[in-house]
Amino acid sequence: MSERTAPQHTDPPRTVLLRRGEVHSPADPFATAMVVEGGQVAWVGSEGAADSFADGVDEVIDLDGALVTPAFTDAHVHTTATGLALTGLDLSGAPSLEAALDRVREFAVARPADRVLLGHGWDAARWPGGRPPTRAELDAATGGRPLYLSRIDVHSAVVSTALLDLLAREDAGELTREDGPLTGDAHHAVRAAALGAVTSAQRTEAQRAALAHAASLGIGTVHECGGPEISSEDDFTGLLRLAAEGPGPRVVGYWAERNVAKARELGAVGAAGDLFADGALGSYTACLHAPYADAGHTGTAHLDAAAIADHVVDCTGAGLQAGFHAIGDAAVAAVTGGVRAAAEKVGLDRVRAARHRVEHAEMLTPSTIAAFAELGLTASVQPAFDALWGGEDGMYARRLGVERARTLNPFAALLRAGVPLAFGSDSPVTPLDPWGTVRAAAFHRTPEHRVSVRAAFTAHTRGGWRAIGRDDAGVLVPGAPADYAVWHTGALVVQAPDDRVARWSTDPRSGTPGLPDLTPGGDLPVCRRTVVGGRTVFVRPGE
Repeated sequence: MSERTAPQHTDPPRTVLLRRGEVHSPADPFATAMVVEGGQVAWVGSEGAADSFADGVDEVIDLDGALVTPAFTDAHVHTTATGLALTGLDLSGAPSLEAALDRVREFAVARPADRVLLGHGWDAARWPGGRPPTRAELDAATGGRPLYLSRIDVHSAVVSTALLDLLAREDAGELTREDGPLTGDAHHAVRAAALGAVTSAQRTEAQRAALAHAASLGIGTVHECGGPEISSEDDFTGLLRLAAEGPGPRVVGYWAERNVAKARELGAVGAAGDLFADGALGSYTACLHAPYADAGHTGTAHLDAAAIADHVVDCTGAGLQAGFHAIGDAAVAAVTGGVRAAAEKVGLDRVRAARHRVEHAEMLTPSTIAAFAELGLTASVQPAFDALWGGEDGMYARRLGVERARTLNPFAALLRAGVPLAFGSDSPVTPLDPWGTVRAAAFHRTPEHRVSVRAAFTAHTRGGWRAIGRDDAGVLVPGAPADYAVWHTGALVVQAPDDRVARWSTDPRSGTPGLPDLTPGGDLPVCRRTVVGGRTVFVRPGE
């Protein structure tokens, strides 16, 4: 990519002409050029017409055949935790318990000044033997230092004895003294103790690292899902302030507390996000109608339909989004029942207009899918969950049995019902990886749940904007925010689950712009540049 001038990241928005590339735009499916002015897309069109703009712009970027798309929106992120995983101990790739303990030992030696050692991502379900580390093993690996290791789903953790010693006396009950993974209130207590040892400087460093990494992947906006059981008010407001003050991805904040005034005070757009109706399948805390296949219980319910209804009524009246974390079928049913009860009180039109959200929404039935459509609920979902845990030999099948596991994450059924989808990662549960997320939805492990690459791409770009009530963004058309990414990629194609659709979509008469070939096993596009509001926030070295 060559250009007349290279803007500094702190420059105000300029008038820029991008030309000689492929511009993914419904305004012109064959566009090769675009003009950006004052932070907005001003024009999209052909190379020949671009000549008339060349002398009136501040900068011309020769795309040299590169692809320009809207920047991605990741609709569910825990930014500080993502940054801590990037800069700290990441166990997501550990192939065994022994390898994980080796990494803990190495990390403890490398970080002698850390008051608490923080790690994330272990998944005993994928290890030979299937067991997590014991407290004695962690004590030995750390040399007796405080250690907190969250499971990959962040709904349970293992800790060292020294971390328990940091707990306030009232939190150090017998439950937290038991060996093995901690869940529920015990987990919340040890997480608070661990994160409480993180300094303000460490937290800001982690947030900067996470946002810079997001920008390098073509992500222009993240939806931060904070809350009192997840982080802290200082963490949340500090992140919003950091994003507002410096160039980088936009941050849209959700605060998961049943306190509308608090959410508004903190600058959140909703008392939503991870407001827990239940937990997670991997930690046996998602709330089910029928027991787990490998455990004799149905998980944990945190909110009933009445409490959900009250919260939706409060948020609707205050003009804020409500939202809930719901994974198990019983939890999802409680949410839809509660939202329907709220609609009976304040009116269905008002509830639909508020665009309330459900995070994860993995175990859906035809009746709950229909309820999502009826109530105007946005499904904020994570296709990488299926890529990681789906399939007949995956964690879902072990927890639920193969038949129930096959029903999870039914993206195609949601789209057919008219349910708005917003894709995200739940990072650090699964990594920030937008094209990998699109691939995971298009090549779902259960074929009937697959959607076209185009539909998945829309859910990961425009879907996140629609989820916050902005229908004019996440697409490259005149008047839209100039949030875009430039990609190095191979030939553009149209991929769809139905071959008849794919054939028609490649016909020039369909006017369908192509996207990169995301067939599993192939290389994913590489981001060369990310622009947010007309400001360049990432340029790959050497460009």
